Amino acid sequence: MTSERFAALVSGAATGIGRSAAVALARHGYDVVINYSRSEDAAKETARQAEAAGARTLLYRADVSDDANVRAMLAATEKEFGRLDALINNAGTTVDVEPKDFDAMTVEVWNRVFSVNVLGLFLVTRAAAPLLKKSPNGCIVNTCSIAGLRPSAQPLPYAASKAAVANLTKTLANALGPKIRVNAVAPGWIEGDWMKRTLADNYQGLMDRRAKYTPLKRCCTEDDVADSMLSLILHNRFVTGEIIIVDGGFSSTT
Repeated sequence: MTSERFAALVSGAATGIGRSAAVALARHGYDVVINYSRSEDAAKETARQAEAAGARTLLYRADVSDDANVRAMLAATEKEFGRLDALINNAGTTVDVEPKDFDAMTVEVWNRVFSVNVLGLFLVTRAAAPLLKKSPNGCIVNTCSIAGLRPSAQPLPYAASKAAVANLTKTLANALGPKIRVNAVAPGWIEGDWMKRTLADNYQGLMDRRAKYTPLKRCCTEDDVADSMLSLILHNRFVTGEIIIVDGGFSSTT
């Protein structure tokens, strides 16, 4: 812990990885902007946990794909905290359409996934960059996915959008260096609601099977991902443009 407080913004912080990351940042001396788009009660619970860990929080509802909303959020961040040291681009969405079911994939749904997962990442990064450049350790961590790095059974727009996140991470690292470091984490199968929605009734059986073939003999948790994000922010000062796979070694050994 440090006596100096820093400031971080976590998009999509109401639940899941975003909540774990926001609370972890709070424990390590960061005040936190908790961004959400719909789940207000869940976002308030994230704020409660972050405050219990010692942080001041700013709860801010904004659709990351709306440039005006994003710019207003960053203006509110500067007004509230006067600084921004870390940004976690975690807001994301998907769609429940099988990859082979081309006819069920509407243009509107495809565009919505890319608007949040790709355009939203760019808009938040662009709006945050001036503040991050003033920080002695300006850092961005993007939430990618193993689905963006190798073939998977994930819906086509989700997998393609995460491939775009992987590319943007490397491109932004070059564009924003040396003032701002940009990295990403790419989780594998994560225990919890996201995979429960994806796998439905097959959740437990398939998760157990994945754990069996994973060298560390379990699946990833939201806290595992948050730990990797915190490591990139706090400790890896000479690392940028990297995508850290967080899947217990599954993708490296199968």
